[in-house]
This record gives sequence, structure tokens and C-alpha cells, in this order.
Amino acid sequence: MSYDMVCLIKQVPDTRNVTSDVLREDGTVNRQALPAVVNPDDLFALEMALGVKDKFGGKITVISMGPPMAVEVLKDALSRGADHAILLTDKKFAGADTLATSHVLESAIRKNGNFNLIFCGRQAIDGDTAQIGPQVADFLQIPQVTYVSEIEKTEKDRIIVKRRLEDGYERIECRMPALLTVLGELNTPRYPDVGRVIAACLERAPIKIWNAADIGVTVHDVGLEGSLTHVIKTYVPRFKRQGEILEGETNAVVKELINKLGQSEGATACKAVAAACRLEVS
Repeated sequence: MSYDMVCLIKQVPDTRNVTSDVLREDGTVNRQALPAVVNPDDLFALEMALGVKDKFGGKITVISMGPPMAVEVLKDALSRGADHAILLTDKKFAGADTLATSHVLESAIRKNGNFNLIFCGRQAIDGDTAQIGPQVADFLQIPQVTYVSEIEKTEKDRIIVKRRLEDGYERIECRMPALLTVLGELNTPRYPDVGRVIAACLERAPIKIWNAADIGVTVHDVGLEGSLTHVIKTYVPRFKRQGEILEGETNAVVKELINKLGQSEGATACKAVAAACRLEVS
């Protein structure tokens, strides 16, 4: 049996060098001020989808919501083996929180047609919420499994996966269609194929571009207006670093340390620790 699959992929700003310069007054990120990269976890999700395609056959449609330049991540996905791509771009989508974003993605998935599996990265490095996958599954009213490390078995309408835990893993069986969020660093994304790269660069790649009207959403459901959460303020914390070496008998040094910490901004927490240790703190 072959499978119709969807992989959600995102172009994200390189958050390794974020400064206050790239933040707008409304708290949103000026993505034009940072270099754009493919969200790392999404590449692992794509590789898992490609593994299913290699073994059983089928088609993979990659979908991304973002500005027009996000077409580059779709070209990258096509060059790695995806079959179709959809870019969701519209000024009405700007400033969306995870709920509004998930609504846009769900609407696009429905418009695209039937599917067996949806693959998502665990989370995006620009928000780190890990909410998009679960919210899309909830909108679609389909089963979801998070933190998937391996697909163990697929049948006609069932799938068995390994879900990673802190101290091991669990095997989960669920019916399809289903949504899986994939852990990073547990497979190795394949390199782009030269022929596919050339096709993408020559704009022969099958990329559809849809706006809000195309997927049937209104301005009240998406973007800032459709978002239930709003960023009030974003800032880069500045810490004053200083150190001191305490010497002497262990119990005396511990008491002195807790007294010093008790005079700091974390005094409440330090006093709670001291109480648990049955130490006197002035």
C-alpha cells in the first residue's frame, strides 16, 4: 500500500544571534533582519516521510506558511525527494500565534485532499513551543503521537511507532490518518539530489502558492487578529557576573553561602532550600 503524506516545514530566522535590533515594537520578529534557515527538526520529519515513501511508495506534499522567500525551504524539500509543495503566503497571516498558524495549516491540508500521515518536526527553533503539530491534529480531529523516534510497522489503516521518553521509549499503535511529531537527531536527513536542485532552481518544481482566500479563511481567524496570545515585550537579559571563593569547614561554608544567597534576588528560594536543610538563615 502506498501512502499520501504531508510534511509541514518552516523557514525560521537563525536564532543563534538574536539581538534587540530585530524586534519590532509590537514584539514580533523582523525576519528580514536575520538570515533564514530550514527549521532543523523539520528536516528529520521530512526524512522519516521519505523513508516511508522509499519502503511503501506514495507521495509527499510539503507545506509551509511564511513570506514569499519561504519558497526556498520548499525547493530544498523537493530537492530531497518530496513530490509537491504548497506555500501559504499572505499579509493577513502575519503576526500569527500557534493557534492562528495551526488553523491556516489545517485549512490548507483539508484543501489539498486526502492524506494518511502528517509529519512535523518536534518544534521550531524560533518559538520552541512544540504546539503546532498537536494543534493541527486537534483541528483535523485525528490521532497524534509526539516525540516519535521510529516507525516500527505500518498496515492498511494502522501504524505502530516508538515514542521517546526520558528513560526509554513506548510503543504506540494508532489508526490512520494520524499526525506524528518527530524528534531531531534520530535519523540523518539525506542530501539534495543534483537533478532535483537544478529543477527547483529553474522553477520547474511543482510549487503552488495559496493565500487566505484560496484556503477559505478570513482575517478574523488568522494573523494577529486571529491570535489569542500576544507578545507584550521581548528583551535580552543582561547579567552581572561575579564570583567569590569560600573557604573553611564544610558546614560553616554552606551556612555562609546560603546567607549570601539569601541576600540576593533569589532570597525566597534560598530560604526554602535552607529550611529543607534545617539551616538557620538570617
